[in-house]
Amino acid sequence: MDNLIDFTTKWYSMEWFYPGTFQNFTWEYEQVLWLLLGIPIVLILKYLIQAGFKQKLLIALPKSSLKWSPISILRFIPDIFISLIMALIIISIARPQRTNEKVEQWTEGIDIMLVIDISESMQIEDFKPNRLEAAKETALKFIQGRYQDRIGMVIFSGDAYSLSPLTLDYDLLKSYIKDINFDMIENRGTAIGSALAVATNRMRESETNSKILILLSDGDNTAGNIDPITAAELAHSFNIKIYTIAIGKEGRVPFGKDFFGRARYVENTLDETNLRKIAELGEGKFYRVSDNKALENVFQLIDQYEKAEIKETRYKDTKDFYVIYLTWAIVLLIAWVGLKSTFISNVLQD
Repeated sequence: MDNLIDFTTKWYSMEWFYPGTFQNFTWEYEQVLWLLLGIPIVLILKYLIQAGFKQKLLIALPKSSLKWSPISILRFIPDIFISLIMALIIISIARPQRTNEKVEQWTEGIDIMLVIDISESMQIEDFKPNRLEAAKETALKFIQGRYQDRIGMVIFSGDAYSLSPLTLDYDLLKSYIKDINFDMIENRGTAIGSALAVATNRMRESETNSKILILLSDGDNTAGNIDPITAAELAHSFNIKIYTIAIGKEGRVPFGKDFFGRARYVENTLDETNLRKIAELGEGKFYRVSDNKALENVFQLIDQYEKAEIKETRYKDTKDFYVIYLTWAIVLLIAWVGLKSTFISNVLQD
């Protein structure tokens, strides 16, 4: 793996000169690297100038005495050292760096209270397998898509019952939802106002900036001792935003079996006035759904609307490596100075 380097490697390691090492750098002054192309030009100009101004001594020698010696190559060593020193200095000036960026994300969760009607009419089968089971399945999918949000649940028919307080224990909440059935509340009817009041009581002490209530029902308020409009105004006073979902088709809808096992049909009507008014007072939205897909789409819309704001903090840890190459340049400079006192700098040219 010659393209990778441990950036704690000692300065004298040759790994600092691997192509992969340079690819892993960022450069503070990348444009300075273009000066590397000028090093060969400087050397060529040096040799041209030396050739033009060099003193020549005419000596008559027989051709047999003119022999090339490999030792003459040594005269290029000082120039190679100088080239390397210039290259290393240029690299140092360009400031090779490596930056580790750390991103910390966090969310300020929102509080959501699901308020679900389990009255007798929720057994109607215009949704598959029935209205309540469709609502439960959709609620489970909704919870699956939440993150760091506290979610609670209230169920109601003739009375309202807090099934779960606001919690981050989604697994526990899912188990509660799966166990919901029509026998959990004995009193028949549809106590929308009481359900809103119980949900508001659960959320009123919350200090979260965003508090959401999702009310799902298929009927008018027919039970309880609290008017739905009054309950909605109370919820609004605690800054609770309310979404209302009216579930069910109009007209003839299947509702159980007759004596002969055939589908039995009943007439279904729903006055949307109260649910619309509740959503308006709660500064939310009202939805009317008539099948499983429409119900799922509504929860997906609410899921998109009510996303907690994701905040992030970025930390950059930048480490410079110019010292490595500057150290190499100094070492080669000392070696070059040492060469000036040796025979290498005095080897005769051909």
